[in-house]
Parts: sequence; C-alpha cells; structure tokens
Amino acid sequence: MLRTEADRCPGVLAVHEAADGGLARVRVPGGLLSVQQFDVLRQASAELGDGRLELTSRGNVQVRGLSADGPRELSERLYDAGLLPSITHERVRNILASPLSGLDGQSLYDVLPVAAAVDERLCARPRLADLPGRFLFALDDGRGDLAEVRADVAIRAVDDREGLLSLGERGVRVSWSDTAEVMVAAAEAFLDERAAQEWRITELQDGENRILDRLGLRTTEELPAATTTIEAGRHGATALVVTVPLGSLGQEQAAVVADAAEEIRITPWRSLALRVNTDPTDRLEEVGLVTKPDSPWNGVTACAGQPGCAKALADVRADARRVTPRLPRHGRPMHWSGCERRCGKPAGEFVDVLAVGNGYVIDGERMGQR
Repeated sequence: MLRTEADRCPGVLAVHEAADGGLARVRVPGGLLSVQQFDVLRQASAELGDGRLELTSRGNVQVRGLSADGPRELSERLYDAGLLPSITHERVRNILASPLSGLDGQSLYDVLPVAAAVDERLCARPRLADLPGRFLFALDDGRGDLAEVRADVAIRAVDDREGLLSLGERGVRVSWSDTAEVMVAAAEAFLDERAAQEWRITELQDGENRILDRLGLRTTEELPAATTTIEAGRHGATALVVTVPLGSLGQEQAAVVADAAEEIRITPWRSLALRVNTDPTDRLEEVGLVTKPDSPWNGVTACAGQPGCAKALADVRADARRVTPRLPRHGRPMHWSGCERRCGKPAGEFVDVLAVGNGYVIDGERMGQR
C-alpha cells in the first residue's frame, strides 16, 4: 500500500476502539436495505452492542459498544445477510445515491441500479482495496440533493440517457451504460496518481485534470448550482422520509421502522427514506421519530461526545437533547461537536456548536458555561 499513516476509518473487520467499546461501521452502498437486513442490524446491535443503530453522514450504519468478541459474530451475521460481500473491500464501499431515487416520481434517472453496479465493479478489482476509507462515490438522480456532499467521483443525472460526471468543479457527460465503469476507472486512476499522503482527489495537486487525462476525458460543462433539500414527510404516494433525532436509533424505534416499511434507505442526513403502502406516521412519532418538516430536530446532528469518545469535552448529545426542543426550526443545519475534530459534520454551511470544556462556542462566539 502507498500510505505513510494508517487508514483509521473503521469498518466491520477494522473496528475502532472507542471509550464505550468497539465501534463497527457497516457500509451500505446506495443506502439501500431490505427490511430483513435492517432487522439483522437491529438484532446485532441489541445482542452484541449498546442496542442503538447510529446513522452516519455517508449513509452508513454504526454499531457501538461491541465487546472483544463482538466483531467476529457481527461479521458472520452481516455476511449471511448479504451485507459483507467482500472481506478485502469492505471499508471502501462508500457509495451514496439519492435516497428517493426511483421512489417519488421526481428522478431524472433511477441511479440505484448504477450504484449497485459501481459496488460490484469496485469489489471485483483487487487493487481498489487500497482506496482510502474516506474516498467517496456519489450518484445524484438529477434533483441535486447530493450536490454538497463533496464526493471524489460524482455523477448527476441530466436525463435518462446521460449523467454529468465530475471529479471537482466541472463535469463531462457520460452515458448511463458507461457510468459504473468510468467511475471505477476514475478511482483506479486516483491510485495511479497519488503519492503516499493523499486521501481524497481534492488533496491531489491538479487531481481532477490528471485523472481525467488518464481516462481520455475533458470537462465540458459547469455543474448545476441548484440543489434540493430532502425534508421529513411524505414524498409522493409511497415514500416517507423520517428524521432520526441525532441519528441514533433505539431498539423500539428500529422495530417500529421495520414493521412499517417495505424498504429502507439510509440518507446522508441521518434520516430514513421508507417505502410504505400505509400511513405509519402516528406510530413513528409515538416512539420519538420525526415525520414533519417543521420539527426543530430536522437538520440537527452531533458527534458521539462523552462518554463514548475519550476526546470529547462534553456530553454533546445530552445537551442537544435538552436544548433542541426549545429552539425554532433553523434555516441551516446545526452540528454539535465535542472537540475540534468535528466528527460527522454535515457538508455545506451549518451552525457550528463546539464544546470547549466549560461551555460552547457557536459559530465562533462563546456562549458561556453550560
């Protein structure tokens, strides 16, 4: 491998030892889970971890509080459920897709099958196991909901024939039949061009042009500026977006979700997009989940904080739970961080709530003791 420092991004096999036990990150390419797979994760968390499912800003799931022998049992369960198709590539399967793609009638093109094809090709190429765990693919169905996620290799639907491939500031049109192959080829070109220290294409000097040169491509268009925010609530006849406060899903909540949904998609905003045939909003709200766009919980996220993280200076989740219900809905996302690393912060602009030991700094302004 070409790394001068260890790639510390956690996975299922490379578990991070946090203050509250082992932390395993389960990659969910495209965010798509069957109800059965979701229930495997729920039961594994209850029996092997702390009982909660943590949703991440890359549409993945984390299980915390694992004991020393927990990762082995977890990996066996995930393998049996089809959630661990590659041992060697499990940490590099970072593939986002528009969560409502093909579900609400608003997609210019359904990108979920393309996301699955990217995953298949990624896992089939041994060398791509050397990709950094931070390297990210994104497939936007044309609505612009993933425009701010800052993926290394992204495609945004133009119509049902082409997408706009981008590695940086500009894009080049690629047919959908070629998209999966081109995206994976771009990842291989990144490995060809990188030295030991680069983790993302943006860290590679003139990386966009160098990689496109290897692919024989030239950018032709500016990227669309318009973006779309996916809010809690109904979207079309069969889609329901549910906000999970602070992205932490308890056992009762997860059980209600599994019972209500026919299909579950994890979003990069720590929410769930459910395919439903009935209206389960009352049941979901009863267990503390959010199904309305005007809730103050929409857009509020937090890192693990104390006691789960040894570096955190405060129990940011407890403080967020105390404060958030009293706040009006804010125009920007809000992220609570226990230290300067700001783990899990959202893409784009956000209200920065940073613990400093004896209080918080909010957007650079000290707010005094908690």
